[in-house]
This record gives sequence, structure tokens and C-alpha cells, in this order.
Amino acid sequence: MKQAAAKKKDTMTVADRMTPRPISVAPSDMLATAEKTMTAGRFRGLPVIEKGRLVGILSDRDLLRFIGHQGEITVKEAMTRLVVTVKPETSLEEAARLLVNHKIGALPVTQRGRVIGIISSTDILIAYVALAGTVHSDKTSVSELEPGF
Repeated sequence: MKQAAAKKKDTMTVADRMTPRPISVAPSDMLATAEKTMTAGRFRGLPVIEKGRLVGILSDRDLLRFIGHQGEITVKEAMTRLVVTVKPETSLEEAARLLVNHKIGALPVTQRGRVIGIISSTDILIAYVALAGTVHSDKTSVSELEPGF
């Protein structure tokens, strides 16, 4: 029993590498506003939150479908509604598997129905590079490997 607990403790979880309190957009926001937010923060996607609840995710790929019309289209019209999410205790290995299997770039992290973070493929790659000993494990010290779904 002690070995199982020790092994579980050694497993890196989403909570260890996620970006807490991610910037989000509302379904009623215009795509132009969302695009500016994504560009300014160097994000490839944003959770869509309404009344404190996750209702979708907006990716850079979603924006591409509406080039030239971002001022006319709302986030609600462009967002992906079926969102794959993870819990903070999900292993990084499982999160990576979900990203690959669903061909997506990030997973909102939820707890008790609320978004508490986001984990991107970049976050996971940085963690694995750090584990390999190539860079320091503190992702803030790796300026050339910045996360940003």
C-alpha cells in the first residue's frame, strides 16, 4: 500500500504544470475582441465562460474559419461546444493522451464545475523536456519555451 502511495506521489499531475486562472472570453464577445486577447497573450485558444461555467473553447483554428468577419461574428458562433476537460489530479500522461487522441492543443482544468486552469501541449512538452534534464524544471526560467495553448 505504501508503494502505491509513493508511486502516485511521483506521478506528475496536471495541477503541477497547468496555468491557473486562465484568461477567458464570453460567448457574447465578438471574435475580433477574442482575437486581440489571444494575440496579446500569445494564446492559441481561450475557454469560453458564461455565468461561471465552461460552455466552449475558442481556438486559433476556430478563428481561421472567419477571417475577414471577426467584427461580425460572436464567440458563440465560432466556438467548439464539446470540450474535453481534465481534473487537477489527472496525470500528465493521460492529459497528453487526450490531446493526441482528440487532436487538440489544450485542456481546460475543471474542479466542481469551474475552470481553475488550462494545460496545453506546450506545457506538457516543457514538463517532459525538464524531466529529461535538458532544461531547468521551473518553466518560468525557460523563456524560449513559453506555454500558451
